[in-house]
Amino acid sequence: VASSAECSSHVTHVELHRPEKRNAMNQAFWSEMIDCFNQIAEDPECRVVVFSGAGKLFTAGIDLMDMAGGLLRPDADDTARISWKVRQTISKYQETFSVIEKCPKPVVVAVHGACVGAGVDLITACDIRLCTQDAWFQVKEVDIGLAADVGTLQRLPKVIGSGSLVNELALTARKMYSDEAKSSGLVSRVFPDKETLMAGAMEVAGEIASRSPVAVQGTKINLIFSRDHSVKEGLDFAAMWNMSMLQTDDLMKSAQAALEKKSIKQVVFSKL
Repeated sequence: VASSAECSSHVTHVELHRPEKRNAMNQAFWSEMIDCFNQIAEDPECRVVVFSGAGKLFTAGIDLMDMAGGLLRPDADDTARISWKVRQTISKYQETFSVIEKCPKPVVVAVHGACVGAGVDLITACDIRLCTQDAWFQVKEVDIGLAADVGTLQRLPKVIGSGSLVNELALTARKMYSDEAKSSGLVSRVFPDKETLMAGAMEVAGEIASRSPVAVQGTKINLIFSRDHSVKEGLDFAAMWNMSMLQTDDLMKSAQAALEKKSIKQVVFSKL
C-alpha cells in the first residue's frame, strides 16, 4: 500500500497510503514495496526518492489483524514444515525493507507523528531520515511477544552510535521523541510540522538529484558496502568501482561548472 508518483526534477515520491488504518502494513504492502522499489531501481528518470506517510501519522506498524492468521498458523504437516514456511515468510518480509537499501537511488524518509514497530525497520533501511517535532519512534516488537526480525535489530545499531540506547529502546519498547531522535543520530533534522517537513525533504532530494547520478548512486553503494566491511575491503571496493566509474563525462561536466563558477544545477547529466 505504497503508491509512487513522479515529481519534478528526477524526484519520485513514495507514500504509505492507508490513512484510514493509520498506514498499518497489511499483506498487500509487503509485495507492493518490493515491486515499487524494484521499478524505481530500474527507472532512469528517477535519481532520488522521498518516502512519507499519508494522513495523521507515518505508520502504526504491522496490521496485526490482517497479518496474524497466515504468519502464526501456517498450514503444514509437521513442525519442520511449519518452520520452513514461517522462515520463508519472514525472509519475504525482510526483503520488503532490504529493497530500499538495495535500490541505488538514495531514499529520504520524512516521518511525522508515530513511527511504530515495522516503521522503524523501514526507516533504518533509508539513507536520510527527517522528522517533525511531534514525531515519535517505538521499537514495539517485545510488547507483542517477539524479537524484531525484519531489520531494526540489524540496522539500528549501525545508525545510532550508542549500543546502550539501542538495547534500551529494543528491550523496553519505550517511545523515543524527536529531540532524542535528533541528538542520538536517528534523524538528521527536525521540522515544525508536516508541511515544512515535506518541503525540507523535497529540498534535500532536489539537491541530491541535481548531482551526477553516477556519483550519487556510486556513493550510496560504497557507503553501504563500507558499513558492512572493513576499511581495507571498503577501499579495495571503491578502487574497483571507480576504475570504471571515473570514466564518465559527468566528471568533466562537474569540474567545468566549478571552474566557471556555475551552479551544479545548471549541468545536464545523462540518464542512468
